[in-house]
Formats: sequence, structure tokens, C-alpha cells
Amino acid sequence: MIPLSLAEIAAITAGTVAGDPAVEVTAPAVLDGRLAEPGGLFVAFPGEHADGHDFAAQAGLAGAAAVLGCKPTALPTVVVPDAQAALQTLAAHVTARLRNGLTVIGVTGSQGKTGTKDLIAAVLTAAAPSVATHGSLNNELGAPITMLRTDTATRYLVLEMGARRVGDIAALAALAPPDIGVVLNVGQAHLTFMQTRENIAKAKGELVQGLAPGGTAILNADDPRTAAMRGLTGGPVLTFGRAPHADVRVLDLTLDRLGRPSFTLRAADAEARVALPLLGAHQALNAAAAAAAALAAGVPLDTAAAALATASLSKRRMELHELAGGVTVIDDSYNANPESTRAALDALAAIEGGRRIAVLGEMTELGDAAETEHVAVGARAAARADLVVTVGEGARPIARGAGDRAVHLTGNDAVKTWLDARLAPGDLVLVKASRAARLDEIAAHLTERA
Repeated sequence: MIPLSLAEIAAITAGTVAGDPAVEVTAPAVLDGRLAEPGGLFVAFPGEHADGHDFAAQAGLAGAAAVLGCKPTALPTVVVPDAQAALQTLAAHVTARLRNGLTVIGVTGSQGKTGTKDLIAAVLTAAAPSVATHGSLNNELGAPITMLRTDTATRYLVLEMGARRVGDIAALAALAPPDIGVVLNVGQAHLTFMQTRENIAKAKGELVQGLAPGGTAILNADDPRTAAMRGLTGGPVLTFGRAPHADVRVLDLTLDRLGRPSFTLRAADAEARVALPLLGAHQALNAAAAAAAALAAGVPLDTAAAALATASLSKRRMELHELAGGVTVIDDSYNANPESTRAALDALAAIEGGRRIAVLGEMTELGDAAETEHVAVGARAAARADLVVTVGEGARPIARGAGDRAVHLTGNDAVKTWLDARLAPGDLVLVKASRAARLDEIAAHLTERA
């Protein structure tokens, strides 16, 4: 973060200072006081069960210099009526001050956005100092927190942008209008809130509409709803995919024994061979999207390809663990929707090995489509795995779809016990569900057990 005194922060956010206005913030903002860095800013919110302002002293012990909140605290505090609005205003101000030397890249899509964000960040970091969203902090709080990690050395800012409702991405894009906007796909995530795929397409299209003047849209040529977003901008468009007309095209895709893809990327007159250290054929399209974003940012294709060969993803996203006991675990437990679950099951099937076991939990926020989509995922699982272990009441329709290949268990502890008694050398275990199912506990148990 660029250094700012509390007096300056108060002027930017229309707040008042309780304490010494000369105190200077020199490190990033945090929402969790335990994560504060020396000189950092702790953003405090009143909560239903706990008031963040009460943790100001703890943040100070961790190094925070000051607080942005709604009332005075134990630390020097900029007091504002609305901490969220003030945080966003401060982030927009800081990013605008850096804008002459900063390229902003926005990434959205129903699935794959966190992994693609990670790939874009890997490519751009190889070219110049970059800041990117940590994990999936892609909402109205995560985006400004990411923006406030930038400083005068930052050349690329990569923002993952999520949406639960129409209008969410438009609001995020308004904080820092992207110079490059990547839309991966239009799937069924958050149907509970969006209600229709048309609304999901509208929400994702807000990134294209929110581009900075002259900004470049990066669109999936293989997804008709995404490709149609070309009509939402008068600026440059680059497409990616396996389609013959894609500007950045995936060719000659093969998988190794662990299901890791190798392929050729072709863009205009350039070609580069890429071997990804990531699981799943679907990662090739994410890599093509990252390469297209890099080209739009002025990074050559060969530089992008070299960076992709050493890229890694955020935790619990197709994370491979080859355990000492001969069991292989794929931890994809961070989140799930029908499209990402099908891709994970396909990746499981592509790995060479013995018995394949898919441990699947509920996919949340699917609205009226929940029953149908869970049954369909169960059928896909039965075709890709030898055993399908479903966890919890919300996953019962998956078991129905999987038929006689399914074992339904009531909770995580039951699954741990079941797996402990039956896993054998050579087994491949995929763990996948929405975050609310907490199947990360099962994945952690398996890796710790080994």
C-alpha cells in the first residue's frame, strides 16, 4: 500500500480521526486483525456475534498502526459511517493514483476463475511486479483489500470478480475499471440467487461493459453465451479456446499418467508448447485464457508459456497428494458446481492407477435445478469412478444418480472411518463439494493419516 497518514485517509473517506492524525499507514489493509502487518490498517466491522472494533488491540499487537471503523478503538482510528463504503472508496482512490503505471485485469466466470486468476498472476509476475487476489477473496470486501496491496512498484493488478446477483460485478469493476477483462464461461453457479442462466450471463457480461476506455475483452470462443459478449464492447476482443476461430487456440492436447495436460498454444503467427503441472484437461482452456490476457498486457506468448509450466493453484483446488501408503488424493474441496464437478470427475478418470473413489458432497446455490443437477453429477460419477461416496443429506440425489456404485454416509466422520477401513495402495480418491459441506476435513484427514 502507498503510505498514507490518517489525516489523508480521513479526507479520502470523509471520516474523522480519533487519535493522532499524523500516524501513517504503510502496509496493507486486513479484515482479520491477526493477519495485520507492521504499519498496516485493520478494517473493523460490527458483527452479529462479535464486534470487530473489540479486536483492535489484538490487531495492534500483530502490528497494525491504525483502524478504519465505525467508532473509536484502542488504536488510532479513522471513524466513518460505513466501513465497507469507506474501504472501497480508499481502494479506488489508491488504485486511481497508481493508474498511470498500472494495468488492471479482471477475471470472472461460473467456474475456473480462481485457477485462471492464479495462472494469469503467475504469467504476469514473471514479467513485472504484480498483485493478485488471494484465494477467492473476490467480493465487495476482497477486491478492495487486494487493491490496497498495490504500491508504486506494482505493474499488474489481477482481480478475481465473483457475483451472487446481477450488479455485483458492475460494482466491482467500477472500483478499478479493468484494462483487460477475462470472461471464462457462463455456468450454473449461484442459480439460487440468479434464477436463470440468462441472468448469470448478464452478470458476467458486466465485466465487459465495465472495461476502462479502450480495454480488451478476453472471451471463451467455445462457450456461445460468453462469445456473444463481444457485442457488449466496442473495444478490442481476443478469444481463446479449441474452436478453429479462436485467437489463442489450444491444439494437440494430451494427458500424462497423472492427467496433467500438455498442448500447443497458437496465437497469430506464434506457437508455444505448454506442459502444465496441474490436473485436468480443462486446465488447458484456463491456460489459454491466461495466455490471451498476457498477450493483451504486452507479454509475449513464449514468456507466458514458460511461466505456465511452473504455475500453481490456490489451496484445495485440484491439489494432488501422492501419499506414502500408495494412495493418491485429489483435494478439490474448496467449492463445487455442476460444471466444475464434471471436470474434476473427468480428471479423476484420466489418471492412471487403480480403484477410483469419488467422495462427493452437496453443490449449493443451485435453486430449482438442484435435484436434477445432483442426479446428473451422480450419473457422471458412476461413469468415471469405481465407487461414489456421497456425504450428507444434500448429496443423496448424487447417490441416486450413481446407482449401485454409490455408498451414502451421513457425515464427514462416517466417511473418514469408512475410508480408513477400505483404502488400499493404488486407490485414487477425489474429494469435491461446495465449501459449506466442509469436505476439506476429509481431505485433510487423508493427507494427515498418511
